[in-house]
Amino acid sequence: MNIVLFAMLGIFIFMMFRRNKKTKEQQATLQSQFEPGVEVMTSFGLFGRIVSMDDAENKVVLELSPGNLATVHRQSVTKIVEPVEAETPVVPDDASALTTEEAGTPTASAETPDETLKRHNDEGKKDS
Repeated sequence: MNIVLFAMLGIFIFMMFRRNKKTKEQQATLQSQFEPGVEVMTSFGLFGRIVSMDDAENKVVLELSPGNLATVHRQSVTKIVEPVEAETPVVPDDASALTTEEAGTPTASAETPDETLKRHNDEGKKDS
């Protein structure tokens, strides 16, 4: 029984050291990509662009918005933010996209909502 407990403890310690090693490797890879002009996010949720870095003091100067600078510790920068290019919908200059008429016959019905509801109820009764 003691052998099983020691084996479980050994596996637990091995997994703990392995996870710490992976985390350190990921952090080192991330910090090697830091350079001025990169969009980043800090561990406390601030988004900004790296303006300068001081490796001796482990400081990073971020531009949060034009003219607003913040100095943070290098390890608080946890993520590089990739710019997302959103597709801008094409909006016509007129309301032609709102109607889909072909050959002068409108596709929208001229029924009122009450008439539509009554028609659907009548169709449901016929199916029963």
